[in-house]
Order: sequence, then structure tokens, then C-alpha cells
Amino acid sequence: MKKLHGREVLLVGFTLFSMFFGAGNLIFPPNIGAQAGSMTWFAMIGLAISAVGLPVLGILAVARSGGLEVLGGRVHPLFAKCFTVAAYLSIGPCLAIPRTAGTSFEMAVPPFVGSEAPIALYQLIYSAVFFAAALVVALRPEKLTDRLGKIMCPLLIALIIVAFAACIVNPLQGYGSPGEGYETAVKAISTAFQEGYQTMDTIAALAFGILISLNIRARGVEDEKNIVRGAMQAGAITGAMLLVIYSMLAHIGALSGGVSPNPSNGAEALTNVVHALFGKTGNLLLAAIFVIACFNVCVGLISSCSEYFAKLCPRLSYRVWAVLFAAVSMALANAGLNQILTFSVPALNILYPVAIMLILLSFGQRWLEGKKMAYPMTILFTGVASILFEIQRLLHLDFLNGVPLAGLGLGWVLPAAAGLVVGICLSRKKAGGAAENP
Repeated sequence: MKKLHGREVLLVGFTLFSMFFGAGNLIFPPNIGAQAGSMTWFAMIGLAISAVGLPVLGILAVARSGGLEVLGGRVHPLFAKCFTVAAYLSIGPCLAIPRTAGTSFEMAVPPFVGSEAPIALYQLIYSAVFFAAALVVALRPEKLTDRLGKIMCPLLIALIIVAFAACIVNPLQGYGSPGEGYETAVKAISTAFQEGYQTMDTIAALAFGILISLNIRARGVEDEKNIVRGAMQAGAITGAMLLVIYSMLAHIGALSGGVSPNPSNGAEALTNVVHALFGKTGNLLLAAIFVIACFNVCVGLISSCSEYFAKLCPRLSYRVWAVLFAAVSMALANAGLNQILTFSVPALNILYPVAIMLILLSFGQRWLEGKKMAYPMTILFTGVASILFEIQRLLHLDFLNGVPLAGLGLGWVLPAAAGLVVGICLSRKKAGGAAENP
């Protein structure tokens, strides 16, 4: 039986990294560094948990359970369908795919054209070319390891290392002062943990299982255990790469405080530092990094979403779904990056806690076997708490401020734990009732 070995494992790991590492992964680590300043390395602990640890656990959870729908089915078949569709739409045409074009355009075009240039027209042309090229590559999903893993990923990493090496050689004026939400170590960790939601990688990890399995099979591996083993190895490689690259980007962002205090976002923080180091050449370097990273992720997202919806609705082929997602994403990308990011926050604040608990529960499956109410009650309590806390945030209310950990943005944790306890107790009660009434 064939297994993945050495170079093949590395290539699949590179492919998975390429599919993860896109717009949010480039923007949020340097933004955290810029805001945290001297507290950057405490903030990196929170980011490492939510944007590295949880995605890797997500890959393992899906690989071990046999798919996202199987994992979600432990809650309820209807939940499995609804959550899976919501996950794919959020990392697909509704949020993440349009963001890849919007973010890369902001870095690749406006810095090189005059203030009088017709930006809207340029954005339309750019997004059309961007999605057409991504679609061409995505139409052969089994070839992603050869195209992304062998070519695009090494090129992207090399460019980021160039920027980081320049910061080491010339550290500019050092780290800035910590901003709001990063004043103490605990605040820095919790704030960065929540910022990690914006990378969307934990939800993406649950969805990428189909595509990674497809690429492992394309390399001649047929045994399910070996496919799971290969996915786990690739996940570990991806996690290590993400942690190293995030640390580099956070360091670059932290240096921006000494160059231009209070940048509005991570893209601006990167631009300030790279421009200070390389001048106008830095804009070209940054544009190349953003375009390559966003293109890689766009291809991976179109492929994974199309694979899922082709199975969900087989009347439309994989190719038709891919074309449809590319077209819809192009239309949404032209609505503007700020609108996309504004809409993404509420959706992710609701979906992420549910995804986190689903992953954590999967690793306790051995102890939860036979406790049929554990999954449903935990996810119910988590989902309701997440919705209520998001309503409070959007309406600027304070009725839930007394809940433990609410001040750290983790108010859903206690309800989730309570749901697990209630679920286990209800399972025992049902089991006892069944024993008394055989």
C-alpha cells in the first residue's frame, strides 16, 4: 500500500499552506504587531492559538472523522448540512474569495497609478483577469499540488523572507507602544485570539479536507488510513509554516509603530515598513506578495467550494459551480474591500465559536461515545451565546457584560461548557430511562 513519503508530504503541506495563506493571513498578523507594539510577542500567543493551532486541529478533526458532514452529523443531520453550507459560503463567494481580489488589488494597483485614475474601472478589469486566471487553475483540482505546492508557495515564502531579512538587517526605530486592547499581556493574548478569527482558517480547515484528500489520492494513495495519515502530516507542516510566517509579519508590523504610528490596517503597516526599507521597489515587492498569496487562496477556495457543491447538487458539474463561484465573487469583489470586511466580522463571530467547539468535541469522541446529547447541547448553547453576544456588540448594549470572560470577548466559553455538562447529564438520564424500560 502506497503512503506519502518525504518530498510528497512536503509538497502536500506546501499546497495546504498555499490554500490557507491569503488576504487575511497577510493583513492581520502585521496589524496585530502594529497595534500591540512592545506587547507583540504576547499577542502572538493568542494569534498562534486561533490562527495556527485551531486550523491544524480542524484538519485533524475532519481527517479523523471522515469529513465535515460526518463530524457535524454528530450534532444533527440538519445542522451538519446547514453548518457545512454556511462554512463553505463564508470561505467562498460570500466573504473570503471576493476578499482575495479586493485585498490584492489594493496593494497591486492604486499605489502605482495617480490619484486621478479611474480606480473603479481598474478594479473591474483587475478582478476579471484575476478570477479568470484562478478559474483556469481551479478547473484541475487534482493538479493543485503540482501548481501551488511546487511553484507558487516557494516563491511566496521567498518574497516574505526577503522583506523579513531586511527588517533584521535594518530594524528601523524599534517597536512602538501598545495600543488599545493590548495594554497588558492578558489583553494582548485575548485580543489577538479574536483577531485570528479574521483569517478564517479554522473554518477553512474544516472545508479543505475534501481537496487535500483528492490531492493525496492523485499521488496514488488509496488506503483511507494512509490518506488520513498524509492529511495529518500535511497539517503539521502547514501549522509550522504558518507560525513562522506569522511571526515574521508580526515583527514587521511592530516596527511600523516607529515609522508611522497608528496605521489603519495591516496592509498600511506593511506598506510603511517596506517602503521605508526599499523605497518604491518595496511597493513592487509587496504587490507581488499579496497577488501571489491571494491568487493561491482564491484557487483553493474555488476548488474546495465547487467540489462540495457539486456533491451537494450534482445536477451542476464541478466546472459549472467553479464558473458560478468565480463570477459571483468577481461581482462582490467590486463592491469594495471595506464592505466585505465589515460584513465578515458578525458572521465570523457567530460561526467561529461553533467551529471551535465542534473541533474540540471531536477529540473527546472516545469519552463521548454513547452520549448522544453531548454534541447537540454543546453546540446549541455555544451558538445561542455567540448570537446574543454579537447582537450586544452590534447594538452597543451591555446586558451580558457580567458573564465570565465576556470582557475578553470569550463570553461564549462558559455557556459552551454548560452545554456539554447538560448534554452529558441528559444522555445519562435517557440511558437510565431506557434501562428501566427495556
